[in-house]
Amino acid sequence: MRKILAFTLLCGIALQGYAQPAKKDITLEDIWKNGTFRIKSVPGFNAMEDGKRYTQLDNENGKQSISTYNLATGKKEKTLFDNTVHTDGGTKLSVSDYSFSKNEKKILLLCEAQNIYRRSVLYRTYVFDTRSGNITPIGKGKVLHASFNEEGSMVAYVADNNLYYQDLASGTIKQVTSDGERNKIINGNCDWVYEEEFEFTRAYQWSPKGNYIAYYRFDESKVPQYTMTIYDSLYPTPYQYKYPKAGEPNSVVSIKIFDLKNNKTEEANVGAEQDQYIPRIKWTETDNVLCIFRMNRLQNKLELLLANATTGFSEVIYAEQNAAYIEINDNLEFLPDNASFIFNSEQSGYNQLYRWNWKEQKLNRLTEGSFDIESITGIDKTKKLVYYTAAETSPLERKLYAVDWEGNNKICLTGEAGTHAITPCQGFRFFLDKHSSLNSVPVFYLRDAKGKIVRTLEDNSALKAKMQEYNFGTIRATTVKGSSEQLNAWMILPPGFDSSKKYPVLMYQYSGPGSQMVADKFPVGDYFWHQMLASKGYIVFCADGTGTGLRGEAFKKKTYLQLGKLESEDQIAAAKNLGSLSYVDPARIGIWGWSFGGFMSSTCMLKGGDLFKAGIAVAPVTNWRYYDNIYTERYMRTPAENAKGYDGNAPEKMAEGLKGKFFLVHGTGDDNVHFQNSVMLAEQLIQKNKAFEDAYYPNKNHGIGGGNSRLHLYTRMTDFILKNL
Repeated sequence: MRKILAFTLLCGIALQGYAQPAKKDITLEDIWKNGTFRIKSVPGFNAMEDGKRYTQLDNENGKQSISTYNLATGKKEKTLFDNTVHTDGGTKLSVSDYSFSKNEKKILLLCEAQNIYRRSVLYRTYVFDTRSGNITPIGKGKVLHASFNEEGSMVAYVADNNLYYQDLASGTIKQVTSDGERNKIINGNCDWVYEEEFEFTRAYQWSPKGNYIAYYRFDESKVPQYTMTIYDSLYPTPYQYKYPKAGEPNSVVSIKIFDLKNNKTEEANVGAEQDQYIPRIKWTETDNVLCIFRMNRLQNKLELLLANATTGFSEVIYAEQNAAYIEINDNLEFLPDNASFIFNSEQSGYNQLYRWNWKEQKLNRLTEGSFDIESITGIDKTKKLVYYTAAETSPLERKLYAVDWEGNNKICLTGEAGTHAITPCQGFRFFLDKHSSLNSVPVFYLRDAKGKIVRTLEDNSALKAKMQEYNFGTIRATTVKGSSEQLNAWMILPPGFDSSKKYPVLMYQYSGPGSQMVADKFPVGDYFWHQMLASKGYIVFCADGTGTGLRGEAFKKKTYLQLGKLESEDQIAAAKNLGSLSYVDPARIGIWGWSFGGFMSSTCMLKGGDLFKAGIAVAPVTNWRYYDNIYTERYMRTPAENAKGYDGNAPEKMAEGLKGKFFLVHGTGDDNVHFQNSVMLAEQLIQKNKAFEDAYYPNKNHGIGGGNSRLHLYTRMTDFILKNL
């Protein structure tokens, strides 16, 4: 293994010995202040219903406009909205985002964004009529989740935990719910843990014809309250919100359906059990039939219910169980026959596509193989095709495929190696393809339905040219032996690498269940900072250990009930194997990570003894007892059921094992992984008389961003590495 790894990494490096023009070293200011390596995207790419045009929000010297462009040529056709012309009573709007009504005659303008948590954003919201030029304010003040009905005649929204809709013709506002109360009752919006772990926040949906609004009602009155201190005044402000930690009570969730014509609300029957999850609702093709996803608290049984909007009566049409857990996603689409849907499942051992007919009780498998589907990109109901992305050629790659509804005539639409991130355009005539590979910057292509490149929208040539001016080390994909099997990895070698020398190594990882840090894409995690460290003489290495994704269910779910055990054993084994290479100094190996990666770097430092000379943990979980219950119990069950699993690999319980230099970092305003985690670990390190460094970032959330925060943080981390590794 050692010889193979060395050969893989050194292949082709000899060419670097030739004289090269003097190049600049990457600085922290380049990365976090000056935007030197900014990656261009395709801004506001929104295809229109005809599938031939798109719109985008253009900003120029304070002027904002929404214009239409020809998809095939990129030529501008028409300006629909101009904030210097179309104002709110003379006040110029500052648009953050926008969306069209189905008939594209009205535009929802979302202005003055104000983030609450990760996915929920308050906006001052307006409707712009493209025919009359009129602008209509929605609600009173900033609102959440504004959306049009099918006809574009009404807009629903959430304000102060209640659901409303506004008739655009009359201006009348109808209040659907009135019992909303902070930290008690939420209507139409998610509670904190649903937003974070089930990854959605607009908790209501218009029916297909707009006759009904189905919405969530969260009763979080029995959920324990967490308090964070916000340092904003002479007497700091306590910020309190409902956060259910592992084993603690959840919100009681009910699904309500409001009938607009009859001004009546019906409650859907989701069963007598209250300690359960409703991770999704989705209207079928029939206007009065709602699909409700019901999941037990252990998250190993999923049922789909069809509920009648007028009676609330429901029946189970599909059920699936798993020995470990089932993950929730949006890969489910109802078909026009009103009897079947297409979805993905791991029931074969790999994530594959299926079609289920609940009336005939018939399951058809649409894809087959020892690879994972990543996501359903879209379903063409005219051509009866499913478009999806998959890691079929390699766990490191993503390509776009199409298959018909019977599982036949599968084709690959993106042949190029690497990663293709796909956005379909309306009608599936075109696809936006963001293509990159480990050593190739992202290029945005417009492809037709057969996969042919129509034109290049953005090639990031400016970034590519800029990178030529700087010292970049060689990055290569490789493998390394973990505790039991080969792990996918990448390694960055210092510029001018000399195999006769010995280099320090900084290991980077995330390691969370189903995650992937090693992929054939650009850029991989913290790429430019890692390249800066490489230019200072460090080898940077990343391996995806047991539990990570896109290698099948068995590899991913080995960590069930023992988060941290196998993952840390893999990183420790990888460090030992790196240390055996002739060009690695085994006495100078470090490790770092953020969030789950911080949990892992802490665990490795405390379990690895003298193996790791230095480690950094940013915003780490230090005992899963402190984290939210949906995420934690999915992989660990409750503390009462699995105390050994919780405490056996908790950094908080292993402080005695610290031998290397350790740097602990956290934001005091982290609503996700609470500052409490680092405080509790620090206390144990103090009681065990272990020296360590720490840094806290006042009022900063899990991402530790804003102002000078990132530059300051990475300066501290760089200095720590230079001093201790």
